[in-house]
Amino acid sequence: MDFELTREQIMIKKSVKEFISKEIAPVAEEIDKNDKFPPGIWRKMGDVDLLGLNTAVEYGGSGYDILTHTLAAEEMAFVCPGLALSYLAHSNLCMHNLERNANEAQKKKYLPGLCSGELIGCLGLTEPDAGSDAVGITTSAVRDGDSFLLNGSKMFITNGPEADVAIVYTKTDMEKGSHGITAFIVEKNFPGYSVSRKLDKMGNRGSTTGELVFMDCRVPEANILGELDNGVKVIMNGLDVERVVLSGISLGMGGAALELALDYARNRKQFGQSICNFQLIKAKLANMYTELEAARGLVYRAAVLVQKTERGGKGTEVHKMAAAAILFAAEAASRAVDESLQIHGGYGYMNEFPINRLYRDAKLYEIGGGTSEVRRLLIANELI
Repeated sequence: MDFELTREQIMIKKSVKEFISKEIAPVAEEIDKNDKFPPGIWRKMGDVDLLGLNTAVEYGGSGYDILTHTLAAEEMAFVCPGLALSYLAHSNLCMHNLERNANEAQKKKYLPGLCSGELIGCLGLTEPDAGSDAVGITTSAVRDGDSFLLNGSKMFITNGPEADVAIVYTKTDMEKGSHGITAFIVEKNFPGYSVSRKLDKMGNRGSTTGELVFMDCRVPEANILGELDNGVKVIMNGLDVERVVLSGISLGMGGAALELALDYARNRKQFGQSICNFQLIKAKLANMYTELEAARGLVYRAAVLVQKTERGGKGTEVHKMAAAAILFAAEAASRAVDESLQIHGGYGYMNEFPINRLYRDAKLYEIGGGTSEVRRLLIANELI
């Protein structure tokens, strides 16, 4: 296997790092305190072609592969996991699902604005009583002439409070279970669509999360994404990519935790020497590095495999590989930030230290996009 990144991928990693270092790093603490990104950040990301990285050129994107998309998310999360999370919801959960499943008219209508940052996207699947049981959703859509009326709510929706375009999953036939799900493209100005509240999270702040409410929300039939009653196909097609890009975010957080631990251990002195010279500190650093490098190999391999599947490859290997990537990377990142905070000692417990933010950010990735428990079940079921 060739583990070397291409020249283009190296250049993209560099450009993302430069952009994040300039636009986000100086205000990272403010973002965490105020739970708000700098004004105009979406347009700025669009201007440097970051939003459409994985979208075809004809729709305003750059046409790169999923590994390149994952590398960008990793680099972004090294500085601000919250921005990386919103980036994933926009570019992957919304845009990538649109490009994979939309008809030509829908692609031309929505993708250019999403690439430029003129529009912000989100995906509405989770409900107050339907999380891991995705096919248990109860939001309904009933035909009314050449439109559908949507009723229900969606919970924990990343970018929900500010999104202009949402992919929303509904039940169009309650009796058919997973075979009665339909996905719709819903615009924020459609009558009956509202954001009931912005949720207050302990981590990944700046990335807005909200509850979406639909009360006889009228959506044109032309806005069905994919096929009527076949929305489960849209759901399943996007999950592997979502898990891989989420894995990249975990890699970024873990890498940042290791760097912070190294810097602190070199400079912190106890008993007349730098604590990096103590054997137990060395063991922590070595374990963090080893787990993160193992995760990186798994994540990059999964990204390449998912890309091959998107180009027409077959088989179920990709499902368990993508689940394994996010399972291992998320838990490795959580262990890394935990050990890094331990190395920081009392200072790590102070809000002013960056490791504190990472500690709060990391846990989400063992929950969002399918919990660690569900990921283990998926892997085992594929193996069996």
